Amino acid sequence: MVKQTEMIKNIVFDFGGVIADIDREQAVKAFIRLGVTDADRILDKYHQTGIFQELEEGTLTEEAYRNELGKLCGRTLTWEEVQQAWLGFFTGVDIRKLHCLEELRQKGYKLYVLSNTNPYVMGWACSERFSSEKKPLTAYFEKLYLSYQIGCTKPDRRIFEFMLTDSKIQPQETLFVDDGASNVAAGRDLGMHTFQPQNGSDWRDELNQLLAELK
Repeated sequence: MVKQTEMIKNIVFDFGGVIADIDREQAVKAFIRLGVTDADRILDKYHQTGIFQELEEGTLTEEAYRNELGKLCGRTLTWEEVQQAWLGFFTGVDIRKLHCLEELRQKGYKLYVLSNTNPYVMGWACSERFSSEKKPLTAYFEKLYLSYQIGCTKPDRRIFEFMLTDSKIQPQETLFVDDGASNVAAGRDLGMHTFQPQNGSDWRDELNQLLAELK
């Protein structure tokens, strides 16, 4: 492995909108099909509300969330049904981005995920179904920092501080990549370098250019 000696040593990626492309309207339709009639009001691209937010904060267990969601739908829901609705957010994973992650690791960068997410999404992402090469998300990163496991969501300062402390990385040596403006602002406030690509964009060239500028 080539030793990497630049100023940036670590890159922290958001998941939805950066690693995997998302489409809120598609997700709304999936939850309406499930039986959540007011899904358009409830679902947000960046920050959930109500039981959806409680699930991603980890204050509501998967089972408790599924029970509450079942009340909204007027019937008992299976794990598979609910997971399928959550996966409605995702339109695909560009294998070229995953290859870029592998190249960054080969150059010596340490890569992490910091995501507002839940067990349904990660059940898919951390399985062989995630990529066309049958590699799970975990194959591309040192560690995943997931909101429902940590107990708070971005842009709460605490989730960033937990990640920095646990990973023992320095903010000034870290580039934070997220498509949410409030999340990027929170990362910047903590002293990290930041990059805000648009949801679904091919950010590979921009990222490599930024890394070159930060040497």
